[in-house]
Amino acid sequence: MKFKLLSACALFLLVVSSASAQAKTTTSGKCEKPTVQSIPVGDMDGHMYVIQSGTCVPKNEVHGAKATSASFAEHGDMSGTRTKTSGVYTETFDSGDKLFYSYNNTGTVKDGAFTTGSNTYKIIGGTGKMKGMKGSGSCKLKGTDDGGLTYNCTGEMASAMSKKAAPAETK
Repeated sequence: MKFKLLSACALFLLVVSSASAQAKTTTSGKCEKPTVQSIPVGDMDGHMYVIQSGTCVPKNEVHGAKATSASFAEHGDMSGTRTKTSGVYTETFDSGDKLFYSYNNTGTVKDGAFTTGSNTYKIIGGTGKMKGMKGSGSCKLKGTDDGGLTYNCTGEMASAMSKKAAPAETK
């Protein structure tokens, strides 16, 4: 009986410490008007495949490092008033470290300009202190008058360090 109780307590502490390793995150920023290359599909007016890239100014802080710049490269499908894109977003911090995210966007377009949308993202890698980071979340996107967009994101993030430290906290 004592062994079962101790095992249950140890399991509970492991779950609690693992759960606390995940941190809720919020970030926001603004992306400039992207450079766009498009290829008309030809099956209907306004349907095209696109490749886009651009830069962003993020408002984010991770492990005490402040994000200073970001860039993205994406590909997608635009049709009439709808757009779907997938890409990679790279965030650079004042420490020189980087975080890499993959994402999938959906949105609406009016007169060729992005108006509103959303995405889901996943952290796929990092350098320096950001190496081993894991996380995911979603963003709300809004087009700006200059052809760019603003984003507001929420999600969860955990570093490899906090995951490795979790079992030690249960001793």
